[in-house]
Amino acid sequence: MDKRDFAQEFYWQMREAVTGRLTREAKRIAEKAKQTNSVPFGKGRDPIKAGDSLDGLLKSFRWENQLAEAELFSNWSQIVGETNAANSHPETLVNSTLTVRCKSTAWATQLRLMQIQILEKINEGYPSLKIDALKLLGPDAPSWKKGPRSIPGRGPRDTYG
Repeated sequence: MDKRDFAQEFYWQMREAVTGRLTREAKRIAEKAKQTNSVPFGKGRDPIKAGDSLDGLLKSFRWENQLAEAELFSNWSQIVGETNAANSHPETLVNSTLTVRCKSTAWATQLRLMQIQILEKINEGYPSLKIDALKLLGPDAPSWKKGPRSIPGRGPRDTYG
């Protein structure tokens, strides 16, 4: 403690002894002093492993499910096989339903036939995601709507007549 801290502390103790109470400012200063007294090798200052701090960070921000979902999407070929994965990819996971986009309706039908086995593998490997259903979609149809200012109407038939 330097002389100034000692003098200030002595003043506050004498004031408290005489008046019987601390001022709001004195309470604030005392609280701040308690918070800033950091001891280099004190309790709670032990080093921790980086993996442990990351686990705590993931739990506090609730990122575990997002990481499990990303891992599922990146390991799709291990779940459905190389050939099926080359012709399909998972798009979204919403309300325990995994949406998978396929290159053709034939591939969507193929995966539909394997749906039970795929769900079993997913729930075995990623139980925290709790996936109940697969939504297998074929390719999107081409859109004739062009630009932000297109108007509703008959569509492409108007240009071929």
